[in-house]
Amino acid sequence: MKNITNDVFYVGVDDKDIDLFENQYVVPNGMAYNSYVIMDDKIAIMDMVDAKCAKEWFSNVDEVLNGKQPDYMIISHLEPDHSVNLAEVIEKYPDMKLVSNAKLFGMLANFFDISVADRSITVAEGDTVVLGTHTLQFFMAPMVHWPEVMVTYEQSEKILFSADAFGKFGTLDTDEDWACEARRYYFNIVGKYGAPVQALLKKTANLDIQKICALHGPILEENLEYYIGKYQIWSSYGVEDPGVFIAYCSLHGNTEKAAEKLAEILETKGVPKVSIADLSREDMAECIEDAFRYDRLVLAAPTYDGSMMPVMADFINHLKLKAYQKRKVGFIENGSWAPMSGKLMKEQMAALKDMEIIDEVVTIRSAFKDSDIANLEMLAEKLL
Repeated sequence: MKNITNDVFYVGVDDKDIDLFENQYVVPNGMAYNSYVIMDDKIAIMDMVDAKCAKEWFSNVDEVLNGKQPDYMIISHLEPDHSVNLAEVIEKYPDMKLVSNAKLFGMLANFFDISVADRSITVAEGDTVVLGTHTLQFFMAPMVHWPEVMVTYEQSEKILFSADAFGKFGTLDTDEDWACEARRYYFNIVGKYGAPVQALLKKTANLDIQKICALHGPILEENLEYYIGKYQIWSSYGVEDPGVFIAYCSLHGNTEKAAEKLAEILETKGVPKVSIADLSREDMAECIEDAFRYDRLVLAAPTYDGSMMPVMADFINHLKLKAYQKRKVGFIENGSWAPMSGKLMKEQMAALKDMEIIDEVVTIRSAFKDSDIANLEMLAEKLL
């Protein structure tokens, strides 16, 4: 528990034991489940935490309340890592009102066999709840990244409680650069919903925001233009850094050699950043992050069972799910007798939005040879 301001307290919990967030994303530095309490004439709790952190959360809340009873529970997002303890909270604080929007209350029965009709306050776009000197104003943020999401702006202290927006992987006491894990978090969890994020940014553009309190990650209170600027780039599918990301898979090491040679050629030609990843071994979420970070992408894969190596198919499927777009893409294939992976990769990437597809596929016939270098040189020229 710690003070954010004199009247706003952090009561969230760091989970340092979790290995996979949402049972799919590797989180080597754990995960923060953030929750807040605003103390005023009326007391508001802002969201809850994951089930495994409930005991510590209740203790944190009790310490801040110091014997007082909360008046409101603000629920900004119904995903279980922020709301799973709702039934226990209602039992503990029987006079507390639940504040959220109609969409969220309509979804409540999907998760809980409880009735809240007599204790719910439904808010809509721009509505306010006055606590005393603090006033909460609500803005709907549908599909950032669920349809019931809303954010809350506290007017007096100019705090945006941003739900999952501006979140990141990692515990609060992890000392690391914000952008890397925030980028990986954004593109893998929110990335498909760029247009709704843009809509939210427009709604909040005229607010005087001094702090951003997300449901995951650190409290942001300095250089907010930097964080908002990143979200502007990411949600518009813009280019964050000029460079080439080479994503490859390799059965016997020959496609890997071709990918590494292309990286070497691109670096000698002055490409500012060349990132390369073995899809079979590296974290898929990291690979998705890099694909969105740079303006150019190369896919390199052998033919396998008349198609492409499955891990490449999986990577492309992830890109499609996350609305990958606005990039230049080149291809390297490998095949001993009937190369097909290049054709299939190109077809799938060409179906995405606003893609610039390099038509000529570099084909490796089994072993990578010196004679293949000329074709890689030509591909590199087309990527410049």
